[in-house]
Amino acid sequence: MPDSATLWDLLTADATRWRLALFAAVLLTLALLEALRPGPNPPLRRGRRWPAHLGLALIDTAVARLLLPAGAAGAALWAQAQGFGLFNGLEDMPGTALPLWLEWTLGLLLLDLAIYWQHRWLHAVPWLWPLHRTHHTDTTLDATSALRFHPLEIVLSLLYKMALAVALGLEPALVLAFEALLSSFALITHADLALPPRLDRALRRVFVTPAMHRIHHSTHMDEQHRNYGFHLSVWDRLFRSYAAEARDQPQAFGVAGTSVARATGLWALLREPFAGTRPPTQDAPTDDAH
Repeated sequence: MPDSATLWDLLTADATRWRLALFAAVLLTLALLEALRPGPNPPLRRGRRWPAHLGLALIDTAVARLLLPAGAAGAALWAQAQGFGLFNGLEDMPGTALPLWLEWTLGLLLLDLAIYWQHRWLHAVPWLWPLHRTHHTDTTLDATSALRFHPLEIVLSLLYKMALAVALGLEPALVLAFEALLSSFALITHADLALPPRLDRALRRVFVTPAMHRIHHSTHMDEQHRNYGFHLSVWDRLFRSYAAEARDQPQAFGVAGTSVARATGLWALLREPFAGTRPPTQDAPTDDAH
């Protein structure tokens, strides 16, 4: 594996350009696959949903760039320069520096675990749920559903990742790579794809699949408290939030009682955190559910 300086140079050279190109390539590929091998979600209201989702993505990007231009990788670079954080501290202690491959493996696992818990907290904490509810009001799912996040949630998420990058003392290149993986996997797990059942079962032994994540978007609130993972399915199994199957076939998606206008309009999505709905703690799961 190249050394950390080489990786940083490779990933930061035109970082915005390659991340945008990767994101666009994954999104377009998934849109084509959704057309060729569609999953169980009917393609409802794309003419309203897609512009709203793209509009949110543009607003989210602009707000994040305006308020926190350095981002998580910039926070990691600062921590590295200061020798701050877990992995940076290990490098400064004789005989404790980790091989780069091991540091990357542990760093990616820790970040993935942290994002799992961030997702759980967004559902469990009463003042966070209204921000995340914007994502859950979508009444159907496709790859563009991964763009459907409120700007306030994006800012809080970025602050959380910046704090993680500093506390862990992660390689800046690792943080950039993880963020690219996170955005790509979000597109994949929301995609309206129908994988063969045997392939889906095999993949979800390690990874989160679209069928697994669809359960999380159920209108049933107990199922919304299941399958929080983004990349690895192990966290849901380990922390007893895994559901193998949805109770309803076909599933209904969204937040109960949400109108079409509230679920599809850009302005309505921006106002969503300030619109009332029942709290997320109702109909919460028990450990033996599913």
